[in-house]
Amino acid sequence: MRSPIEQYIIDQVKAMRLKKKMSQADIAYALGFESTGYIGLIESTNPENSEAYNIDHLNELAKILDCSPKDFWPERPM
Repeated sequence: MRSPIEQYIIDQVKAMRLKKKMSQADIAYALGFESTGYIGLIESTNPENSEAYNIDHLNELAKILDCSPKDFWPERPM
């Protein structure tokens, strides 16, 4: 099960991905994954799912989405 902060970050990444008109496949391949399945698991709303981005993913995602890694985090602690 994901923590609230993990879900917040996932939602932020997804929103930025969609704003840039990038697919899950685009993100998966840019991160070096051979399959889009992992991104699909991360973005899944299944409450039992525990997949989430790690710090290295967030750093690479910031490069891919042309933003700061800070843009994925909330202004205040959760």
